This record gives sequence, structure tokens and C-alpha cells, in this order.
Amino acid sequence: MKMLTAIIFRSPSQDPRKHELEEGIFAALAREPDVVSAAMPHLYDLGEADAAMAPLRSVTGPLLVLAWLYPRAIHWTLDRLGIKGQCGETQLHRVDVTADSQKETLKGGASAPARNIWSLDLRDGDNVAMHVEEIQRILREIRAVPLAAQDGSLSPSPLPIPHPTSNAQTPPLHRWYPVIDYGRCNQCMECLDFCLFGVYDVDDDGHVVVESPDNCKKGCPACSRVCPENAIIFPMHRTPSIAGAPGARLDVQKLDLSELFGAPTAVKLAADERNAALVGDGRKAVADPQHRDDKETKPKDNLDKLMDALDDAKL
Repeated sequence: MKMLTAIIFRSPSQDPRKHELEEGIFAALAREPDVVSAAMPHLYDLGEADAAMAPLRSVTGPLLVLAWLYPRAIHWTLDRLGIKGQCGETQLHRVDVTADSQKETLKGGASAPARNIWSLDLRDGDNVAMHVEEIQRILREIRAVPLAAQDGSLSPSPLPIPHPTSNAQTPPLHRWYPVIDYGRCNQCMECLDFCLFGVYDVDDDGHVVVESPDNCKKGCPACSRVCPENAIIFPMHRTPSIAGAPGARLDVQKLDLSELFGAPTAVKLAADERNAALVGDGRKAVADPQHRDDKETKPKDNLDKLMDALDDAKL
């Protein structure tokens, strides 16, 4: 009986070093008697209706995922695809992530089942051994739990998913859409109000969801900038805080003096990005994107903004 299902999601890049790392890890997994291993195309490019999703959804036991994304982005992209679970603790971290950020514990959604999903970022290092060592540590953690106490049925046989060296004849489209971190989302609906492309909606339980992901305009991350909890992730964005880096969170109490010296605020930058996407879509830019209350008829000057920031900072 296998104890762990491990999936490698292949890099969309043609970089041979990345494929070599995938191959090395895949070969090591094949030698682990307690692991069922398989490979799939790049996680972020998969759609809910892709044929490869059916065998992955059939896995109800412990799941290990290796992909070229931050762990937060991996976990919540899987969640969007219907692959749900609690965030298993990992001990690999990128060298460009601060120690304080590494202390953050990823949270699963309230409706997630008890089974663990471990998410490993293959960008943490190009050394096969370091990834294999972490996988073996996770296996020891699983073996330490009595079988009767493990949640979910374990996968009895290999999944019918291609080996990582086999490439599809037709390469997948590189997609662009937001992913919601429900461990942070407070259902403020700012994204629903701000996005003008019909990406977001509300489900039957009153939760905001990414209803039409492919309505999102490629390269536009504006909604993530207005989210007060930094709960919106664009996994392929170059900015770590938008791409799902650990600990990346807006600090509402932080006094930001950059606006006083001419630098745009996050909301202004988001509005500019949204307007650029609107114009690119053949639509008219929004004249007043600030979402000010109806009572606020006069824009605040720099002194007003500084006083508000001081109030918020409770200095």
C-alpha cells in the first residue's frame, strides 16, 4: 500500500536545467516504495476540464506537489482546481525570502478536508538531493502517524499521467488569472467591485470566487493591489508579493510617505493597470477609479493623507 502520492508539475520553460531537475527528482521518487509518482504539465496552465485533472482529483490521501511556483500559489491554484486539503508544513525555503516571512504558517480553507497537501517550490534550489531529502522527511512524518489515524484512502496504484519527458504535441496556452488565498480572504468584496472584466462572482455560500478566470487581461494584477489582505495571487507575476511569496502581506498600519514625494500608491497603480487593460480591450478608461465614498467630494491633499496615515499608525 502506497503512503504518498507525489506529482511533479513541469516547468513551462524550455530551460534544460529545469527539466534535468525534474528528471532527477522523478527518478528518485520511482525508487521510493511508499510513493506513487507522476507528472503533469505546468500547474497554472491547467484548466478544470483538462483530462489530466480526473486522476489527480481521485487522490484523496496525502499529496505532495512539486511545481515552479511559491507554495502559497501552488496550494491555492490546486484549491481552485478542486484539489483541496490542509497545508502540510515544509522546511525548504528560497534564499530570497526573509526569516520573518518563513515563519508564516499557510492556512487551508475552512471547507478543506483534513488530508495534508505539501507544496514544494522547485525554484528553491537546483540540487536534486535537497528536494529528495525533504520528500523523505515528509515520508517519515507520514509513517509516524498510525495508519488508522490517517485521513483519506491511500492511492493503490500509479496514476495514468505521462512521464515528465513526454511533451504534448500541442503546447498549452499560457494562462493569466487570479487565485484567491482563502486562508487570508475576509470576503470584503473589494476585488468584485474593482474588477470590470467579470472575473469575480459570489457563490451560493456568499463567498467571492474566480468565476471566469480567462476573462482576466494578461499582465494586469490590479485587483491584487487593492486587496486589503493581499489574498489575491497571480502566480506568474514577477513581483513576489503578488506571486504568492510567503509572508507577503499589506501592512495597513505602515506609514507610507512615498506618495508625498510623487510615487503612486498601490491603489493608483492598480487603477492605472486596470485602465490600461480596459483600453487594450477597446473600452473606455474609468475617469475616477479611487472608489471614494459618495460623501467625499474633494480629493485629499498630501497633508490630509499624511494625517490619515498618522492616525492609522496610531503614533
